[in-house]
Amino acid sequence: MRVLMLGWEFPPDKSGGLGTACYGITQALLRKGTDVLFIMPQTRLTEHPESHVRLRSASGTLIPVVSRSEPEAGRAMAAPDSHSQNGTRPRQNCSIAELQQFAARMVVRGIRSSLRPYDSAVRYEQRLGQRGANRRTKSAGGKGEIFRRLGLPQFDGSIQPADAAASPSQPQDAAVRWKPVEIHGGYGQDLMSEVYRYSLAAAQIAREEDFDVIHVHDWMTYPAGILIKQITGKPLITHIHALEHDRSGENVNPEIAHIEWAGMTAADRVVAVSYYTKSKVMRLYQIPDEKIEVVHNAVNRNESQLGWRGIPPHREKRVLFMGRITYQKGPDYFVEAARLVHERMPDVHFVMAGSGDMFYRMVRRIAQLGMGTAFHFPGFQSGVNVERMYASCDLYVMPSVSEPFGIAPLEAMICDTPVILSRQSGVAEVVRNALKVDFWDVQEMANKICAVLAYPKLAEAMVKNSREDLRRIRWSEAADRLNAIYRDCIRRS
Repeated sequence: MRVLMLGWEFPPDKSGGLGTACYGITQALLRKGTDVLFIMPQTRLTEHPESHVRLRSASGTLIPVVSRSEPEAGRAMAAPDSHSQNGTRPRQNCSIAELQQFAARMVVRGIRSSLRPYDSAVRYEQRLGQRGANRRTKSAGGKGEIFRRLGLPQFDGSIQPADAAASPSQPQDAAVRWKPVEIHGGYGQDLMSEVYRYSLAAAQIAREEDFDVIHVHDWMTYPAGILIKQITGKPLITHIHALEHDRSGENVNPEIAHIEWAGMTAADRVVAVSYYTKSKVMRLYQIPDEKIEVVHNAVNRNESQLGWRGIPPHREKRVLFMGRITYQKGPDYFVEAARLVHERMPDVHFVMAGSGDMFYRMVRRIAQLGMGTAFHFPGFQSGVNVERMYASCDLYVMPSVSEPFGIAPLEAMICDTPVILSRQSGVAEVVRNALKVDFWDVQEMANKICAVLAYPKLAEAMVKNSREDLRRIRWSEAADRLNAIYRDCIRRS
């Protein structure tokens, strides 16, 4: 069995838990005899150094160009296109399958994507502005255009479309132009334009490969997954690692939420990383219970190498927050709990490792509290520095507001670091030997931090018992579940 898998990050190019999860899933699948072709926007490597999965970049792929009706497109017979074979060109209003028949005749040079994991429209625009306006290319057409072009249910400003049944394979007012598209290092003018470009490139790669099932990770890949399913008829698995409601709270981007709904609706099966996430999917998107399978994440033991051993002892106690400094991860609750701990144990030091849109807000709050000498901001950590950071601290705290799973506590446990985690997380379902707290209860969070730091025997017992948790939480279990889902979907298709 071979899986066509689409994602946005994969080691060594990763910035969060999604890349870690994709690595663990693919490695375990390979050990179970399942082959994987992993498509991502860009990759420096043909294969991962361990060669357990074949990577394919979407950059430089031939894609068809679909645009709004132009004056000449309305004619019954258009003039031959000099770039198509035998002077022919595809007729208007052709299906996606017919579009793909012409794709091999088209000359397109280069698609480079500026998308990043956990991207938002605002961050994308800011990053693009730093690159310079002269690097921009023509937009895909503005808000809602990705739905029209890829044949998704039309976006009407709500999560669900006005007419969910209306899902044409090709817009009726579209014209197909077949000509060389030259992209010299430019990027789409907006986030949805880049998602659209990636979707077309991924669909073209799918035409050139043999596979049995499509497996897409996170919302940016859902349009590509829907398109590939329409083209090939292969079953589609949509994997929910996080929802827009998790990332943004009350400031939900309705376009992204709509894509999430469309991806889950089009899927043959939806995989949620926890029962916590499954319940949110059912409540927010009205996806039926029987369509959703829960497959918990695990932890990559091979990524915790000897680098964290032999850390010299330190005099002060250290409490660690490590992750994206964003609303979802609850850094503000960590700071407020730290304030209460500091009042009782002034010698304790706090480490906030990571980056994100709330970073400067947290720095200002620490300055207001007069805790500058007790707080450290080492920035984003990667590789062996992650393990060193866990091992150099006496306690790891994950105060997430809404965490679909949360691999970081498992990584801390591997490094023999006690853990306090939010009850509003998926990992709380599988970890038995960690202290748990509601993210908003900063008083209780502070009490438990003080208890772990003040009573070494408690910390030792937490570390010892957490090893039993780690023996149960394996990627091989996740691979078995996924293989069963693949086989069932293939059988039903």
